[in-house]
Amino acid sequence: MSYHVDRFFAAVSVLAGHGHIKQRLIKAYEDNLVEVTEDELPIDLKEQFTDIKQQMYRVQPLNGEGPICASVRKMSIDEASECASTILSLYDQMARRTETGEVVMAAEEQELVPVPPFLVKSN
Repeated sequence: MSYHVDRFFAAVSVLAGHGHIKQRLIKAYEDNLVEVTEDELPIDLKEQFTDIKQQMYRVQPLNGEGPICASVRKMSIDEASECASTILSLYDQMARRTETGEVVMAAEEQELVPVPPFLVKSN
């Protein structure tokens, strides 16, 4: 799992960089996610990643252009942004998992533990 978290982190780092969203999306996917297969991911994340992968290979390339470049070229800016958001979401969900697969909740999602009375400052 650590390998995949690292791959998605690298992709998110590219997506957060400079340049046009389509160029960043192509670089993020080709350099970091192209070798990731759905079967290596947790069950609840497979569908989202499969959707991204299908979007990256939906257009037949022309004139020596790769399928990822061709597919992203045909996307609207909103579609490319949505793909980038999904990659970020997948990274977030994977980063919250422990090595055993247990999901760690964000601070706002965790129940607040009441402060014991002896720790409360009195007036």
